[in-house]
Amino acid sequence: MAAYSSSSCFFPLRNGIIICLSLALFLSRGVLTHVTGCYNSIISFGDSLADTGNLFHMSESGNGVPSSVPPYGETFFRHPTGRFSDGRLIIDFIALSLGLPLVQPYFSGKGMGERNFLKGVNFAVAGATAVDFSFYHERGIFSGVTNVSLGDELGWFKEMLPSFCGSPSECKKYLQSSLILMGEIGGNDYNDPFLQGHSIEEIQSFVPNVIATIGAAINELVELGGETLVVPGVLPFGCSPSYLSFFMNSTTNNDYDEKTGCIKWLNEFAEYHNTQLQKELHRLRELNPNTTIMYADYYHAAMELYGSPSKHGLEQSLSACCGTGGPYNSRVDITCGCSPPIVCDKPSSFVSWDGVHLTEAAYQQIASMILEGPYMTPPINEACLLKPLSDEVSDH
Repeated sequence: MAAYSSSSCFFPLRNGIIICLSLALFLSRGVLTHVTGCYNSIISFGDSLADTGNLFHMSESGNGVPSSVPPYGETFFRHPTGRFSDGRLIIDFIALSLGLPLVQPYFSGKGMGERNFLKGVNFAVAGATAVDFSFYHERGIFSGVTNVSLGDELGWFKEMLPSFCGSPSECKKYLQSSLILMGEIGGNDYNDPFLQGHSIEEIQSFVPNVIATIGAAINELVELGGETLVVPGVLPFGCSPSYLSFFMNSTTNNDYDEKTGCIKWLNEFAEYHNTQLQKELHRLRELNPNTTIMYADYYHAAMELYGSPSKHGLEQSLSACCGTGGPYNSRVDITCGCSPPIVCDKPSSFVSWDGVHLTEAAYQQIASMILEGPYMTPPINEACLLKPLSDEVSDH
């Protein structure tokens, strides 16, 4: 274990915790895959699983954002980029697979000529929810991260769109040639209330609003001209070191899965959300038969890592690589990047990076399984032809 020193940062439970979950795709096992001639750009929405630096750029000099300091970014970029991982996220592998530049965060180039985003733009913000935060504030639920919602991200996109196209028909053509990544989004709609002590019965009542909000955003993008969308489900909450640590003193032996060590009732909740999401996507496909709406099953792809980590070259499935000690090296009130984190020597052997987000190695494995296995519906290779591509990408 290596120790990093940085300024202390605490996130009290009553004000919310940085718990953000988001995206995976396009990567063959051991070999990146290049999708030829399919899309000219990537448009991304979501939370910290897809945020390539928006929260960092929205904050003054990145102050208070854990992903703005080491050891974040240490594996691939060799410096923090605002990504909540040790390296690349799934969206980075998607861009590589399409032969496109890494997708720039919207707030990194805003005001500097938005046509720089012609090949791709990312509106995902760490901590973002699907439903507007006013809904949660009315219920006594708060976030110490951001008040950004999917509606805000969609609004930024619509404000920016005219800079790419002079007419509605030209904008439609632009969207028709773009791959739209819808998240992952929705995880934070549940993270804050769970970790602020709200009951599962209350939180489950939020699911219809979350699903309806995601569905409405997809429908709006389709009406604007979007033809190909990837919509991921949420990851298994019960396998997250942050949740395992938080609920450690209130769970019984029967609450844990014997094979994985994950909390069963939390995973059942994640599966409930994903089932409702898939029903909504089926409805949207029927309404829009000329649109390709793919469901990315992050949940079951990730469960392969938790169930058989060694099969995927991993050693530690339930302990965070970077954290603050304890059985799972994770606390929800003090995050990796705060002083003093305990950091593993080999992130590539861990599933979890900071107790909430995954390592680059885990994201790569999930992406591989989505591309090659049964975890994308319909399969991505029905939309594009695939061919090998070397694992090289510029440092962004």
